[in-house]
Amino acid sequence: MTASGGGAFRTGAFGVTGSGDTSGFGGLVRVEPGGAVALHSTDRPYGGWFDEVADALADAVGQATYDAAVRRVLVDRGEITWFVHREHLLTLLQALRDDDALRFELCSSLSGVDYHDAGGPIGERLHVVYHLTSMTYRRRIRLEVAVTDADPHVPSATRVYPTTDWHERECFDMFGVVFDGHPALTRILMPDDWDGHPQRKDYPLGGVPVEYHDATIPPPDERRSYR
Repeated sequence: MTASGGGAFRTGAFGVTGSGDTSGFGGLVRVEPGGAVALHSTDRPYGGWFDEVADALADAVGQATYDAAVRRVLVDRGEITWFVHREHLLTLLQALRDDDALRFELCSSLSGVDYHDAGGPIGERLHVVYHLTSMTYRRRIRLEVAVTDADPHVPSATRVYPTTDWHERECFDMFGVVFDGHPALTRILMPDDWDGHPQRKDYPLGGVPVEYHDATIPPPDERRSYR
């Protein structure tokens, strides 16, 4: 099976073949280095209330702005994600929060992802994911923004969702995404003078050897690759 942009998928986490996988990761599907994350878009109708949200969002910001802002929409496993351009992020978030037909009052989480060698044809390896909740309508959706490590800038969402303050600081600390307009974008877990961003896929694992029952366990960056 070939991924968009080249490269192939692989399954599992430990390369187990021909026998049962007791790791719990047998259903995991990953992209081979050099491949790209799936870039397809789900065709409408999306199903259920997903279409209501899509129509209401387009009405709230205007169809022209919606078309310019949304790169693609993905429905998978009963969940929906809008992949959007960073330039239009705050416009969409404001509408999602304030429009009476949408009312996504809470950004419950902001998380970072590093796809490293699977960042697509233009190398957008760093993704920021916004998990939005409508307590009025009991709905959950996601917005996702992708940037390159050479230009890792995303507008801060703190003026729309104040709860993203420390979430953005952690994403900056761990992944190196710079949130423009954040009131105090400093590291939150690592020391201020720390070099690098520990949750990037190319960050060295480091570690020290460990002796256990007359066996020496090498540090993580010297162990075999779990493929």
